[in-house]
Amino acid sequence: MAGRIFLMLLLALVWQSPAMAAKPVAPELVEGTMRVSAEQAVELATGMAGLVIIDNRYHEEYVKGHIEGALNLVGPDIERAELARVAPDRDTPLLFYCNGESCLRSAGAAQKAAQWGYRRIYWFRGGWLEWMAKKLPVSK
Repeated sequence: MAGRIFLMLLLALVWQSPAMAAKPVAPELVEGTMRVSAEQAVELATGMAGLVIIDNRYHEEYVKGHIEGALNLVGPDIERAELARVAPDRDTPLLFYCNGESCLRSAGAAQKAAQWGYRRIYWFRGGWLEWMAKKLPVSK
């Protein structure tokens, strides 16, 4: 009985440890993509013809503010047909973003796009948090 109580206490401590409570961290790189900063995302948005900007945040977040021209496709659950509707040509340049370094949705969506044969994929790892921190323009 004492061993069982000890095991339960140990599990409770491990469950509440900082490592277990830590937020996920987006990878440094996503294979098949080019990682960009907020400044580079602005350059792409203003200078790259045909760029499709994809906001992978939840709709409730998107309607409160997003990068101008961004389409809201929640990832990483994005479907191939959904992406093909907005970018039928696999040479279409795509820019993916979500909430920032603790958000994995854009990394997952960008990775899927690469697996589906898209060739010009830009991933804005810093995402919305970096965009807001740098006080860049917001659309609603």
